[in-house]
Amino acid sequence: MQPNPQGGADPGAAVLAVDVGGTDTKSALATGGSELLDVRRAPTDRPVGDGPDAAGDAVVAQVARLLAEHRAARPRTRIGAIGLIAPGLVDEAAGVGIYSANLGWSGYPFVERVAAATGLPVTFGHDVGAAGEAEFRLGAARGYADVVVTIIGTGVAAAIFSDGRRVSGGGYAGELGHASVPGGADCPCGASGCLETVGSAGAIARRYARSSGREVDGAREVFALAAAGDRLAAAVVDDAVRGLAYGLSHVVSVLAPEAIVIGGGLSAAGEQLRAPLQRSLDSLLSIHRRPRLLFAELGPDAGLIGAGLRAGDLLAGSGR
Repeated sequence: MQPNPQGGADPGAAVLAVDVGGTDTKSALATGGSELLDVRRAPTDRPVGDGPDAAGDAVVAQVARLLAEHRAARPRTRIGAIGLIAPGLVDEAAGVGIYSANLGWSGYPFVERVAAATGLPVTFGHDVGAAGEAEFRLGAARGYADVVVTIIGTGVAAAIFSDGRRVSGGGYAGELGHASVPGGADCPCGASGCLETVGSAGAIARRYARSSGREVDGAREVFALAAAGDRLAAAVVDDAVRGLAYGLSHVVSVLAPEAIVIGGGLSAAGEQLRAPLQRSLDSLLSIHRRPRLLFAELGPDAGLIGAGLRAGDLLAGSGR
């Protein structure tokens, strides 16, 4: 996440962490570590007009408004920097949102525009990357030099750490959900066979609804039905586990992680996911390092925590 080159950081201040999502935007004040203060959730602002910068401008306006709201709620708290995260393709080094299909921006200079609107130094990064950084520094991935933090929810994405450093690939690394796997279907990205069409929490619920003719309350219910003996649910879960194992096996072949940390909504399945996934992954490996499968520890606000950590680095002058 690129620090704002304007400087002006206040090392004794709190930071504002903002996590922009396709439906909701979360924000909080962070003072270091995993503690968040004044956590808020609001609908993500929609663009006004249809110009090329409209989607990004809507985010900037919402961040500026959130900053004012947090200042009003805690007038004695100095806010010295902003950590902003978002989905899609993100060039953290340049502070630019490369592309987001769901939110509608392309090549938008978030660091520059948010800094201009708020007068504060800014970091900007990928939402899964931020969650991964939080788990790497404070959560289940701490202590590992080579580790992959995989967030499985509506989609599938990963934060990759090799030799103790995060691999960003100019914003393109970690798009595990768009790796091709057996059983994958046509994907909105334009490719066919993408992992997240079979292995994401959203895909599990959709596939069961199609095969059974009944709607379910997310992937968690499908796992519960499978455990209760529903054969259709069991088949959907098996396909998801197989697809995830296949995708992760390639990650293991290339990166040799010591551990893979699983977060996101699908992690709520617990051992009903971890045990068969470990077996399926092990069956695909031979001479490879066999990683431990662990569950994330920091919960649904891990991205906010990571955004706060990086903004805190900016205040401290490390710009990690």
